[in-house]
Amino acid sequence: MQTSDSYVIGIDYGTDSVRALLVNARTGAEVAQAVHPYARWKEQRYCNAAKNQFRQHPLDHIEGLEATVRQVASRVPAEQIVGLAVDTTGSTPGPVNEQGVALALLPEFAENPNAMFVLWKDHTALAEAAEINQKARTWGGDDYTKFEGGIYSSEWFWAKIMHVTRQDEAVAQAAYSWMEHCDWLTLLLTGADLHTFKRSRCAAGHKAMWHHSWGGLPMEHFIVELEPKLTLLRGHLYQDTFTADEVAGHLSEEWATRLGLTTKTVVAVGTFDAHAGAVAGEIEAYSMVKVMGTSTCDIVVAPMDEVGEKLVPGICGQVDGSVIPGMLGLEAGQSAVGDLLAWFRQVIEWPLNTMLAGSKVLSAEQQQALRQEMSDTIMVELNQAAAAIDPEETAVLALDWVNGRRTPDANQALKGAIMNLTMGTTAPHIFRALVEAICYGSKQIVERFEQEGIPIKQVIGLGGVAKKSAFMMQTLADVLNRPIKVAESDQAPALGAAMYAAVAAGIHPDVVSAQRAMGNGFADTYEPNPQRVADYQRRYEQYQAFGQYVEQATELRRGEVAETELIEQA
Repeated sequence: MQTSDSYVIGIDYGTDSVRALLVNARTGAEVAQAVHPYARWKEQRYCNAAKNQFRQHPLDHIEGLEATVRQVASRVPAEQIVGLAVDTTGSTPGPVNEQGVALALLPEFAENPNAMFVLWKDHTALAEAAEINQKARTWGGDDYTKFEGGIYSSEWFWAKIMHVTRQDEAVAQAAYSWMEHCDWLTLLLTGADLHTFKRSRCAAGHKAMWHHSWGGLPMEHFIVELEPKLTLLRGHLYQDTFTADEVAGHLSEEWATRLGLTTKTVVAVGTFDAHAGAVAGEIEAYSMVKVMGTSTCDIVVAPMDEVGEKLVPGICGQVDGSVIPGMLGLEAGQSAVGDLLAWFRQVIEWPLNTMLAGSKVLSAEQQQALRQEMSDTIMVELNQAAAAIDPEETAVLALDWVNGRRTPDANQALKGAIMNLTMGTTAPHIFRALVEAICYGSKQIVERFEQEGIPIKQVIGLGGVAKKSAFMMQTLADVLNRPIKVAESDQAPALGAAMYAAVAAGIHPDVVSAQRAMGNGFADTYEPNPQRVADYQRRYEQYQAFGQYVEQATELRRGEVAETELIEQA
């Protein structure tokens, strides 16, 4: 293990695909990478976008795991691969039996969406999240949401479990426990005992209301008052949690064989993708790392002795050690970024796809190739045309809430909106307004941190959007009126997972040392354009007023619906 030729693998489970990255454990040099799209997810099986239901089958994850890891592991001798680590989206929990087997892998649940992993962007648990927030404020004990920004979200662990348990009695009866995706995959790889398995501090602290001050998870009395069917669940979960640089176990014989590795390979404790990405983005005290993909997660770290008892309301939690052990990790973000732009592209593509589907000239393969070419071209053209529009010459304004608002102040019931459309409005005008809305949403997050005494000293962007859209990043720099550095690595979450694995395998003494040795640096820096800053500030104030109006209208509408339902029940 002390040779110069030691390697680690970071395995990054995103929304649409899984990627594996083989990295030199000492230098961070990226040796090989492989990506595998989820086959069932690509067909949107088990999903219903109209109901905000997004579920993923564990077979997609297992197939991707084998395909990617075997491909990269073949590049070097197996005995030189000393460690691996998994990061995933979150909160993405799924039900398991007492042996830790995901219920969807059992024949009786193989086609049941409620037995699958409930993806981070599944918002079917709005009512349950509202119940948790109400109970946390009124039950007379600790407010279990206070370290999670004070507002529990329908995107998170307990709300999703409550919803599925109420919806599906068969799953409720068969689920011995529930696991975050990052934990389940780590359990799968190690073959560990579910009862003694090391659960992720990152996942538990940010999404499951775990905190050391009240002894771990919320007490059973609180959970049972929310949903009596969960009487036994807390006892089947965990009390202690562990940071991602710790050893969860070693590869089991089965998985060493399936992946072409050895049982000496260390498996680190699992974590979330954004937090691993922040490590690869070389995060340091009071940096904000923006992990920009389908959604955006904003990660900040701060010294524990400087933050003290300070709470930041309206964010996605603050957890000791969730990013760098020994420092406080704070998370915020936006529910739709790449997803928002992809939605608009799909709206534009609809007539093209419809005409292609009816073609009697092109084969299915030719249709798919042409569809992909048009899709890629549309995004390039939209970016170029939108960037060419002078922001002073367009009044179109949008809200970035098409998939609800994550922060500040989670409200997944909110919807997107666009105003000031005219007969002269074009697709690039709307696209530009959506990009600006994303940037204004980001500015609100930065302001919330600084209003609460957490200074943001630098901003770092990483992920597909940060690397591919110069227009987005320049607009963001102008709106924030701050320079933005873009991380070099195209696979930052996987690289961050590899850094955790290198520490767990004993190659580096701690995460900060791993960052220094394995970091890939930065590709670009976007400087704010002083001529744009004042104009964007004016439009930002309009965005805030527009958002306030839409939020008030949404709450009024929800109140009217609730009143109607009560009258009908009476």
